[in-house]
Amino acid sequence: MPEITMPRLSDTMEEGVIASWLKQVGDPVARGEVIAEIETDKALMELEAYDDGVLEQILADAGARVPIGEPIALVGDGSGAARATSAAAPGTSAATGGSEVSPAAPEPERSAPEKSAPAVEPAAPATATATGERRPSSPLARKIARELGVDIASVTGTGPGGRITRRDVESAQRTTESAPATPEPAAPAAAPLPPGDYDEIPLTRIQQVSATRLTESKQQAPHIYLTSAIDVTDLLAFRVQINATLESAGKGKVSVNDLLVKAVAATLRTDPSVNVSFAGDKLLQHKGIHLGVAVATPAGLLVPVIRDADRKSVSDIAAESRDKAERARDRKLRAEEMSGGTFTISNLGMFGIEQFTAVINPPESAILAVGGASDELRLDDSGSVVSRKVLRVTLSADHRAIDGAVAAKFLQQFKDLLEHPLRIIT
Repeated sequence: MPEITMPRLSDTMEEGVIASWLKQVGDPVARGEVIAEIETDKALMELEAYDDGVLEQILADAGARVPIGEPIALVGDGSGAARATSAAAPGTSAATGGSEVSPAAPEPERSAPEKSAPAVEPAAPATATATGERRPSSPLARKIARELGVDIASVTGTGPGGRITRRDVESAQRTTESAPATPEPAAPAAAPLPPGDYDEIPLTRIQQVSATRLTESKQQAPHIYLTSAIDVTDLLAFRVQINATLESAGKGKVSVNDLLVKAVAATLRTDPSVNVSFAGDKLLQHKGIHLGVAVATPAGLLVPVIRDADRKSVSDIAAESRDKAERARDRKLRAEEMSGGTFTISNLGMFGIEQFTAVINPPESAILAVGGASDELRLDDSGSVVSRKVLRVTLSADHRAIDGAVAAKFLQQFKDLLEHPLRIIT
């Protein structure tokens, strides 16, 4: 019977959440037809059926968190759904439309993430615990438990129906190894908050992944920060001229951020030394200039990517940025539209923020934090005091890949472009 497994829908995905089933047990499905929605670490994605047939069993209910490669549904000729319905009894699962499915589903054995569905193993018997409870486990999990010397009866399963997986066994072994040989005195517990003094707000999948990746970025990448104050008086006047021309042509306007994206792309094209990623004993010099633009959404921070930004006009960048920002807020971006960035821009100027620092988005090596333009008094060439619009930007760079002088040169060239805005489009 063909299995539908949790697919890899993004380059950083390790597990997915079943957001909703669009088909129910007994419904006919066609190859390529959307049968469910999967929440990944980046977006809400559609899951298509692999084969024609009838949806006979649903192995993971809506809301379930399932590792990549784990079975989530079965498609057949319809006889399985009929048998399951006729065999329904007390304790059956309504989500599967019949008797509760044995959670001893096959587990993939793989050395690296694969996009294709994993090979199927024979169904696994349950493992008896000390209390006599029967706990399901796969043959692969039991084999690894024997090799690692782990008592599988003491392992808590996280697979469908509580099934013990390979990952559970390996996690149990790491926990055992990291435990101290002798108990240490416990630190005094913090006083609990008074009941009812707070509300618990579960993190979305995007927020969980962002927390993990940005924590790793701060821990692993030595950040250096360089700030530049840029006179954007002429840039803002230039934007007014551009928008007047676009409006007369019936086209959409460009924002200050669109001009910044184009200026960053032009700077990276002239000097690509910041358009790199750190890879242990080498640097990866990216050939394409693919700029991520951070967008705040109700589900968390998303970063749509403007690919080959150096080859696009300012108006093209503006149109693409608007479209992707809207679809990001509606959770309709495809995973590939948020992957492959080589440099990111985060702009909080519209919130009245004058200056801030941002955390690098790995595997990139730099991110530019942009504040809002404010009025400042400066001396002009004749020595007179004049009011100018000044914008502050801060470059966060991975010092393993980008030296301070390299980062400073990038900001110097970027500043020169913004203060002579005609160069941005030439």
